Amino acid sequence: MTSALPVALVTGSTSGIGLAIARRLARQGYAVVVHSRSSRETGERIAGELPGAHYVQEDLSTEQGRQRLIAGVLDHYGRLDVLVNNAGISRVIPHGELLAATSAIWHELNEVNLVAPFHLVALAEQALRASARAGHPACVINISSHAGVRPKGASIPYAASKAALNHVTKLLALSLAPEIRVNAIAPGLVDTPLTADWVQAQELWRNRSPMKRAATPEDIADLVVLLLESKYLTGEIMVADGGLNLT
Repeated sequence: MTSALPVALVTGSTSGIGLAIARRLARQGYAVVVHSRSSRETGERIAGELPGAHYVQEDLSTEQGRQRLIAGVLDHYGRLDVLVNNAGISRVIPHGELLAATSAIWHELNEVNLVAPFHLVALAEQALRASARAGHPACVINISSHAGVRPKGASIPYAASKAALNHVTKLLALSLAPEIRVNAIAPGLVDTPLTADWVQAQELWRNRSPMKRAATPEDIADLVVLLLESKYLTGEIMVADGGLNLT
């Protein structure tokens, strides 16, 4: 049976930015697929709080996990209209410590931050095209990072994986248009439990950014809705750093 509501899959959506996006899309009238690699109990609780939502647990670092995720969404809802590639991982390595950025770390970050989003789009392509042909907005939004735009970031492998994701976003926008729009949001510092003890970064945003603060997860969710509601924007990398890039 096909869902009467448009369906949005938000990967990595049991906390932080992903959770804010999932909640916001539910308020916008989407049936949201909540996803995480672990934290099943939390995911099922969140899905239970959102109308029409469904939780799926899969490891996106494996090809089989990505296949099962998309197959599970289509089995449950019969459609997919929006894919938000939010799940990602990072490793903190000072940029000058080159030997600390091992081949294993490069492989791990690229598999989750770059290969997985691309593969999910490939697996979801036909469902997204079907959505567009039915008159519904078919859209992919990749959550990237300002580290993929500027020479910043927790580590060089992390920054490089996000820079590659930005370029893949543009390539997919060309390949999938006009039926499927593909954009990316590149946040700077976002206030989440993960960044709560990043004292230097917090001070940087308070003192140097024009907006004098880090983003909230809800700020990023607002941009997701903006991109979904546009029927024209594609191939854009929307930097959301409170204007820090201007300084």
